[in-house]
Amino acid sequence: MASGGKGRGRIAIVGAAESDALGKLPQKSALMLHAEGARNALGDAGIAPSEVDAVLSTGRQTANDVPEYLGIRPRYMDNTQMGGCSFIAHLQHALGLIEAGIAEVVLITHGESGRSRVGMGGTGFSPDSPPGQYEMPFGIGGPATRYGLAATRHMHEYGTTKRQLAWVAVATRDWASLNPRASMRDPITVQDVLDSRQVAWPFNLLDCCLVTDGGGALVVTSAERARDCRQKPVYVLGTGEATTHSIVSQMPRFHIWDAAITSGQGAWAMSGVKHSEIDLAMLYDAFTIVPIMALEALGFCGFGEGGAFVEGGRTGPGGDFPMNTNGGGLSYTHTGMYGMFLLIEAVRQLRGVCEGRQVPGAKTAICHGTGGIFSAAATAILSTER
Repeated sequence: MASGGKGRGRIAIVGAAESDALGKLPQKSALMLHAEGARNALGDAGIAPSEVDAVLSTGRQTANDVPEYLGIRPRYMDNTQMGGCSFIAHLQHALGLIEAGIAEVVLITHGESGRSRVGMGGTGFSPDSPPGQYEMPFGIGGPATRYGLAATRHMHEYGTTKRQLAWVAVATRDWASLNPRASMRDPITVQDVLDSRQVAWPFNLLDCCLVTDGGGALVVTSAERARDCRQKPVYVLGTGEATTHSIVSQMPRFHIWDAAITSGQGAWAMSGVKHSEIDLAMLYDAFTIVPIMALEALGFCGFGEGGAFVEGGRTGPGGDFPMNTNGGGLSYTHTGMYGMFLLIEAVRQLRGVCEGRQVPGAKTAICHGTGGIFSAAATAILSTER
């Protein structure tokens, strides 16, 4: 493995856990789900809440809401909100805090009542918002229609087919069938995806992510401190983040994910890791087109080759490119902002504790997510080795 750039391996994830339950949880607020994830991750790390120096959260709350609810008085707070990839970006923020000596133990939390909407507020599409003013009047509705613009252009430019999109859903469901915590575990076929009801062309129901409640958290500390923690450290070798637009009508190229290219370049350069050294990919899958475009932007295949890359179950159990091994946002859980769960699964796979779905010998993983509609991107490369 190459040496990489400054910051490589300087921090480690030492705690990772979800909330007590995932799915439909009308009895739990978003703050409660933050708290459950935090408690479980701190317990996983063997670190007391009083040792937390910084709390990084994302949600409808202010930066001080989560620390107050947890009874923590940190020296630093961050409520960076860039959508579903925020938690991956928070790793880069944690690196800066720890390297600068501002914090030694960083808690990154997530809690979202995406299905039950307890303590969640509006959806972000109000008439006075940019999408409400400049997109909704032209018939662009929720996420399915917005992501559908990119999918349609990708199909037009490259010949990507609905059948290729369906393979993403099938392989991910195959992983979910091995995960007891996954919401949807019954096997599906490509034809099942194609026969499910249409939501917004080219997406059928099984091309679309779940809508659930849930939370999770990570505990991050310096590589030196990590040696004394309860769990085997998972080192952050490289990070990157980027944005190109906010509302989807301003996306530079609908068929190419420019923000992902930039965030990926940052993570690859810092880590010094080669594509061939990646054992596991955790790629955001709000819709089946998203991981296909991520694979291209991150350089695992050429532009326009993502559809062929995922055909035939290559990314599923037994395939040569394990991807989204928890069942993904399509079949495991998707609270609205999914990136936290990419990281939790990657940590568990690298620890070797994913009984029934463990990727043999997994040492290095890439996690990559989107914020908004391909608006932002964040990438992290994790490993058991520095």
